Amino acid sequence: MERKDIIRIFAENLRAERARRKFSQEYLAEKADITPEYLARIEHEKYSPSLVVIVKLAIALGVTVDKLMPLKD
Repeated sequence: MERKDIIRIFAENLRAERARRKFSQEYLAEKADITPEYLARIEHEKYSPSLVVIVKLAIALGVTVDKLMPLKD
């Protein structure tokens, strides 16, 4: 799996989980202790978040990290 595919799938999963909970970008960013601009850039595949940010987002969404990560057999 290529880097761009990992970033794309992570962004898609993040947007889907945020939408499922009806969280705005601003609300999720606040819960995850990141800026709304940074979250928007992650969701629009402009930035690849660090492991710390991935964990913060998962906690804020109430999911495990693997729910947001692209997995391939």
